Amino acid sequence: MAHLELTDIDYFLPDGRQLLSGVGFRVGDGAKMALIGPNGTGKTTLTRIVSGDIEPEDGAVTRSGALGVMRQFVGSGAGGTTSGVGSGAGGTTSGVGSGAGGTTSGVGSGAGGTTSGVGSGAGGTTVLDLLLSVSAPAVRRAAEALDAAENAMMETDDEKTQMKYAAALSDWGDIGGYDLEPFWDKVTMAALGTPFDVAKWRDVSTLSGGEQKRVVLEALFAGSDELLLLDEPDNYLDVPGKRWLEKTIRESDKSVLFISHDRELIANAATRIVTLEPGINGATSWVHGGGFATYYDAREDRNARLDELRRRWDEERVKLRALVLRLREKAKFNDGIAARYQAAQTRLARFEDAGPPEAVPLKQKVTVRLHGGRTAKRALVCTGLELTGLMKPFDTEIWFGDRVAVLGSNGSGKSHFLRLLAAGGTDPEREHLPVQELEIAPVPHSGTAVLGARVRPGLFAQTHSRPDLHGKTLLDILHLGNEHRDGMGREAASRALDRYGLSLAAEQLYDNLSGGQQARVQILLLELSGATLLLLDEPTDNLDLVSADSLQDAITAFEGTVVAVTHDRWFARSFDRFLVFGSDGQVYESSEPVWDETRVERKRGLRERALKATR
Repeated sequence: MAHLELTDIDYFLPDGRQLLSGVGFRVGDGAKMALIGPNGTGKTTLTRIVSGDIEPEDGAVTRSGALGVMRQFVGSGAGGTTSGVGSGAGGTTSGVGSGAGGTTSGVGSGAGGTTSGVGSGAGGTTVLDLLLSVSAPAVRRAAEALDAAENAMMETDDEKTQMKYAAALSDWGDIGGYDLEPFWDKVTMAALGTPFDVAKWRDVSTLSGGEQKRVVLEALFAGSDELLLLDEPDNYLDVPGKRWLEKTIRESDKSVLFISHDRELIANAATRIVTLEPGINGATSWVHGGGFATYYDAREDRNARLDELRRRWDEERVKLRALVLRLREKAKFNDGIAARYQAAQTRLARFEDAGPPEAVPLKQKVTVRLHGGRTAKRALVCTGLELTGLMKPFDTEIWFGDRVAVLGSNGSGKSHFLRLLAAGGTDPEREHLPVQELEIAPVPHSGTAVLGARVRPGLFAQTHSRPDLHGKTLLDILHLGNEHRDGMGREAASRALDRYGLSLAAEQLYDNLSGGQQARVQILLLELSGATLLLLDEPTDNLDLVSADSLQDAITAFEGTVVAVTHDRWFARSFDRFLVFGSDGQVYESSEPVWDETRVERKRGLRERALKATR
C-alpha cells in the first residue's frame, strides 16, 4: 500500500515571488497520475518538496510506502542531482549528478531530508554508482563504507585496516549487497544488453541520455519502492523505450506520479491528470479525474465555468455597492433607512471578505522567431561518412530549406552526428564554426561531412549543459552578447524574454531555471545568433505543449536548414525527410518516420574505444 497527499502547498522563490499557491492533490494506491503544466510553473519544485529536498512555506506532504525518485536530468547537469530514492516517512532521497560542480560519492544534508549524490562527468561516475544511487539508503551507506575500506587497504595494509575491511565486507553481506548483483544483472541486461559484471565499471558519460534513463527506470520499477516520482522519465528515450515506459507504468502495481510533456505517453499511461495552472499569485492545481482523451474538453468546460462564476461575482459586487451607495444617500434624510444601510454594508463586507471565485488560469504565450538566411543550395554533403565504432559509412546530401529528422534507437550515434556538424564538419572553414561559445568534443570519423557556403551551425544541446551561461542571469546573457550576437539594452532584452514567456525569470540564473525554461533560452539564443543550420538534439523534451507548438511554427517559417534528432512522434510528423540510423549499423533515408529500429548490434569493445576517444 502506498499513497501521496499534498495539502495547501505554498512556495516562494528567493526573490519573494510566489511560485505555488495552495496546491493540493492525492495519488492513491496503485494510481498513475500525470503532472503537467507550462514550463516554470513549479512542477520540478513540487517534486523536490515531495522528496524532501526543500521545505514548503506552508502546507503538508504525507505519504506511505517507500519513495523512489527520478530527477529531471539523469547523469548530466552542472552540479545537479538527478536520480533518487527515498524510503520511510522521513523522506530520504538520493541523487546522481554530473558535470561541473557535481558531487562525487558522498552524503550531505538537504533541506527537509537527507540527500546523497553521486557525481559523473568529470567525477567518473560508473553504472554501479548509478545503480547504488537508486538503492536503499542502507545499501548506499554499506557500499560507501566498503569502498572507503578498500581504498584504505591500498594505502595501509595493517591489521587495523584489515579488520575494518573485514567488517565492511560483513556489513555489505548482511545488508544483502551480494544478493543485489543478480538483480542489477537483470537491470543492465534489460537496459544496456550487457551483463552487470561487464557494465558496472562503465563510465556513465559513455551512455546515451536514453540509456542512462533506462538503467534508472529499470531499477526503480523492478525495485522495492512502492511509490515512484518521475520527473520527465521519457526524455531522451527512443520510441521503443517510450512504448516500454508506457506499458511499464500502466501495468505496474506501484503508485506513480510522473511529469511529462509527451501527449502520447500521457494518453497511454495516465489514469488521472493534475495540472499546475499559472496565476498572478502562483500556480494552483486542478485534477482531472479521467485520461488525456477527455482532458482538453474538461479543461475548456472548467475554464468557461470559472469565467462565468467570476462574471456573476463581479455583477453581484456591483449590485451590492450600488445598494450601499443608494441607501447611504437615503439614510441622510430618513433615519428609518439607517438599519437597512448598516445591513447592506455588512453584507458587502462579508461578500468581499469571502473573495472572488478561483480565477481563470493565465494563458501562456510564447512567440519564437527564427530568421536564418540564404546559403548554398547544398547545405551539407556527407561522403563515405563513418562515425567510428557507431555506424557504417553512408552518403547523403541535405539541401537548403530541408527539414530532416534523424531517427533511431538510443546509442546509435545520432547525437554524435549532430555534434560533428555543430563543430563545422570535417576540417571546417572559419565561416562554418558554430555560432555559440560551445566546447564540442571531436567526433572520431572517417569520410567527410562538408557544410556549404554561408552555412553557420547552431546547436541545441540535448542535456542543456551550457558552461558559457553558468552563473549568469538571463538579462546578463542578453546584455553582454558575444562575437556571434550583439548585446542588447535592458528594454530590448526584456521584450525578447517576454516573447518566450521568460520575463519573470529575467533576474534568475540560467542554472536555476527549469528544464523547459532552459530550453527556451537556448532557442532564443539561436534566434539571436544568426544560425542558418539549426541542429536540434531532442528540442521538445522539456518544452511544454504551448512552447513546442510555437517552436514547430517557427521551424516552418525558418529561412534555412533544420536537422533534428527526435523521439517525439508528434513533432516528427512536421518534417519532410527522415534519416534513420538502423539497428544493423546502416544509415538510410525514409519517406515516413521509422520507430521500430532496435538497439544497434555492434562489437562492444569497438564502441567503447570510439566513445572514449570523444571524451
